[in-house]
Amino acid sequence: MDCSLFVNHHSAVAMALVLAWLLDLWLGDPSWLPHPVVGFGRMIAWCEHRFNRGRHRVLKGAIVSLLLDTLVFLVIMCLVMGLSRSISSMEGSVLPLWRGVGGGLLFLVELLLVFYCLAGTTLIREVRAVFLALDRSLEEGRKQVARIVGRDTSELSAQEVRTAALETLAENLSDGVIAPLFWLAMGGVPAMLTYKMINTQDSMVGYRTERYKDYGCWAARIDDIANYIPARLTALLMLLVAPLIPSMRGDSSQEGRVSLSIFHFSFFIFNCVRKYARNHLSPNSGYPEAALAGILDCRFGGPHNYFGKLVDKPYIGENDRLLTTADMKKAIRVNRMAELLMLLLVVARFLLF
Repeated sequence: MDCSLFVNHHSAVAMALVLAWLLDLWLGDPSWLPHPVVGFGRMIAWCEHRFNRGRHRVLKGAIVSLLLDTLVFLVIMCLVMGLSRSISSMEGSVLPLWRGVGGGLLFLVELLLVFYCLAGTTLIREVRAVFLALDRSLEEGRKQVARIVGRDTSELSAQEVRTAALETLAENLSDGVIAPLFWLAMGGVPAMLTYKMINTQDSMVGYRTERYKDYGCWAARIDDIANYIPARLTALLMLLVAPLIPSMRGDSSQEGRVSLSIFHFSFFIFNCVRKYARNHLSPNSGYPEAALAGILDCRFGGPHNYFGKLVDKPYIGENDRLLTTADMKKAIRVNRMAELLMLLLVVARFLLF
């Protein structure tokens, strides 16, 4: 592949990313469209049922996790490189139309794969649905939030339902949007899809329960490594965009809180992240959660029931106030702004480097 093709490919990836983001904004994850992450889930489930038994579960889990991650990277790399080389081999062909068709096919493949990896709109829709269901009844709210959290929701209070939804919104801004975009910028579409496999494995087997604590420990650790920079980057992006939205900087009607300047609000968020980001069982999830707690001036964390086991999570944030639908709307606005800023940064990376 010559240099001009390399540059053109970077431009094509930037364009594919913008179109994929617009598609996600419009469609979310349509149920009628086959999704590669569903395929990832089936592969993970098959391996777990096959190998999560008997002795040496840690070793078997490590081998399976690394093999699945490597397999996805190699398959997508071969697909992208194969299409790229087919385009390069047609340079100077008497049938230039075929080069255009090949380039169009590569663009379409990368567009679809990037679209599959973005989950911002679906996440926002799910969180909004939790608050709307809760407005109808507590039972509906519990059932709705059970779709997006991995804990027992049958006895949650209305405040706990709202807290769970907003915690998930913050955490999955990193996992579902910022991290995939970060790995796209670092290693192209193959790295982005590999991250989705890593994250899917963690979401399925990376729990500290009796069943998964040995087999899934490597999947969890690999996910921790893959999300180390994106989680902190997510908190930074939230810190940068929130003070620029006037409605975020306080409301004199909100429990005595007064309007803050951009500088003071930024410092308030930063201080919340500095104090509380490590108050989480995950080395990464506390960063976006602490940033959102600072932005909303609220408190997350506390005891939760995971698969019948009570887990006493430290609190993140200081103000133990009642959360409202207005808080959900503010959090969604911050998510969208942080997502847009990250999109612009990644597009600039492909256009300039």
